[in-house]
Amino acid sequence: MKNILIIGGAGFIGINAARYFLKKGSQVTIFDNFSRRGTEINVAALEKDFPKGFEVVRGDIRYDRDILEREVGKHDVVMHLAAQVAVTTSVVNPREDFEINALGTFNVLEAVRISDNKPFVLYTSTNKVFGALEEEGVIEEEKRYRFENDTLHKYGVPETQNLDFHSPYGVSKGVADQYTIDYSRIYGLKTVVFRQSCIYGTNQFGVEDQGWLAWFTIAAILGKPITIYGTGKQVRDVLFVEDVIRLYDLAIENQDIVNGKAYCVGGSPANTISLVEFFEHIDKEFGLKPTLQKGDTRPGDQPIFVADIRRAEKDLGWKPEYDVKRGIAAMHKWMQDNKGDIIEVFNAK
Repeated sequence: MKNILIIGGAGFIGINAARYFLKKGSQVTIFDNFSRRGTEINVAALEKDFPKGFEVVRGDIRYDRDILEREVGKHDVVMHLAAQVAVTTSVVNPREDFEINALGTFNVLEAVRISDNKPFVLYTSTNKVFGALEEEGVIEEEKRYRFENDTLHKYGVPETQNLDFHSPYGVSKGVADQYTIDYSRIYGLKTVVFRQSCIYGTNQFGVEDQGWLAWFTIAAILGKPITIYGTGKQVRDVLFVEDVIRLYDLAIENQDIVNGKAYCVGGSPANTISLVEFFEHIDKEFGLKPTLQKGDTRPGDQPIFVADIRRAEKDLGWKPEYDVKRGIAAMHKWMQDNKGDIIEVFNAK
């Protein structure tokens, strides 16, 4: 049984991870500043299902270094999921973005470095560290973009793709990504970095700037207008949250294999969808017909991103189990079952 510290544990991926590891019998501590919408609701729901086995610590990785160092020193694993997650927010407030993503991660790594127990560090990075992939040709089809390069089309973007930090968000996450790898190399810590594509699923209170599958579905359910930035043919490989947490578990169980490495993580070419295709899908499957309005393409927005997951499959035997239709159906069911909470979070009438 492991003691797991989940930084950002009250958020979307964090609360799902807490639930997963509690079911496995681990002791879990959620470290969060509760600044995101829905975090209080997430923890309250977890408490109903697991009255024992986890602790909640309120703290901020930017400022509360004493609390952070104390908690790191009590755990075997540190899952660092806390972040400022939106490109648009980073452009408006780059200092806050830097302090949360770059400085906050540095504080986490330092807390681990000076600890006696040296817990394993799992850091969730982003596909935005590869920039807009402007050097890669893109073909515009009827409902989606595709890579012009046949290898990228077949497998997706690999870990060997050149890093190209684009937007303050891309820079801050990229800095944290590289620090996490380097702390393994220089200080001998055990670390792993997951450069994640589009993660979606239950307990996700998505907003316009982040979590687009969830936000579009919520907006359609609540009758809120949706802004499409660009053509709507942008493509992402989408990964259901349970699948990414299985990967975290495999990494924790195989620390020597993953140590010091970065992995591209997503749904892979088998699980891609464009915005246009998504709206057609929720109309057909759920009768949701959102009101759409157009906006300009946002800075650093990749017309297509698909993760090459072969390294994770080779090293850990991992690949997604949820296909796109099954995952979206599970997310939609959770939203219908928890519509009252969604209305509360979004102040809808």
